[in-house]
Amino acid sequence: MPDIHIRTTGKAGRITPNRPEALNALSYEMALAIEAALDEWAVDPNIELVVIDAAGDKAFCAGGDIQEMYDTAKAGDFEYGRKFWRDEYRMNAKLFNFPKPYVAFMQGFTMGGGVGISCHGSHRIVCENSQIAMPECGIGLVPDVGGSLLLARAPGHLGEYLGCTAARMDAGNAIYAGFADYYIPRAAWPTLIEAIEGGDLEAIEKAALPAPAASLQAEQSEIDQSFNGRTVGDIIRGFSGSDWEQKTEKALRRNCPLSVECALELVRRVRGLGTIEQALGMEYRFTHRSASNGDFVEGIRAAIIDKDRKPQWNPATLEAVTPLNISKMLMPLGADALKL
Repeated sequence: MPDIHIRTTGKAGRITPNRPEALNALSYEMALAIEAALDEWAVDPNIELVVIDAAGDKAFCAGGDIQEMYDTAKAGDFEYGRKFWRDEYRMNAKLFNFPKPYVAFMQGFTMGGGVGISCHGSHRIVCENSQIAMPECGIGLVPDVGGSLLLARAPGHLGEYLGCTAARMDAGNAIYAGFADYYIPRAAWPTLIEAIEGGDLEAIEKAALPAPAASLQAEQSEIDQSFNGRTVGDIIRGFSGSDWEQKTEKALRRNCPLSVECALELVRRVRGLGTIEQALGMEYRFTHRSASNGDFVEGIRAAIIDKDRKPQWNPATLEAVTPLNISKMLMPLGADALKL
């Protein structure tokens, strides 16, 4: 079985990432295969909708496969990573604008690149073990694959909080934040997918249960009050020591300082733009520079390669990040700007 199983069944185009041992991490080839399928199915009159699910129980897709990005960037070749992101983002935009229903079944970990192949769909389904997040700040990146637009559209300042802390959302929180639509227990999925393959989208509404309680909703006022600061440094300086503030500060300081400050700025800029194309273009400004001018290589080393969890960030602390540092990562790319 290939790393991604693409086929048609009944009235549905079917996509199934099939790397459960790697938490279905999205490789460059998998991203291209998804794009090719979307291009074909968008104009195929026999295909009424698309269903994406994934093999295994632990993860729908825990993110992009970044091993080769790391290897090439470590050797001083930054073009492979840039090409990966350009082509992946083009696929994300096509998915966002896909003219037919796109139904995503997101069990377990759905993070980073996994969000990009699911949460832009029209019908987004979560279950009892779903864990959705944009964790890029932990490895020297910023929320991308169009995730900045999802964050920008979340209630209040929730997007800034989720993007900067890399907090994980269970099913109830994912629905509240706008990353998912329906809560349907995992045991009901096989029968539901069979109905959808026959063209019965109404089966989703019939199978859905009330969304579980969202803890983020209870924290919304505290999030809005705290994440109204101009910078993350300002946000932390405004903390007064509550349990929630202590937990939040710890999460912020665990991540790459440059990424955290740029993520805050990114979500706010994208909120003022509003389209997937503009969001991806803004994200690419950072990712294009992430290995050559940022902390991406060090972030991957510490988290994935050596697993020492002791990254040497530059700047080293949130307080050391300057407005100029942020501007240099998010300024226009000129001739290198993302072209979709």
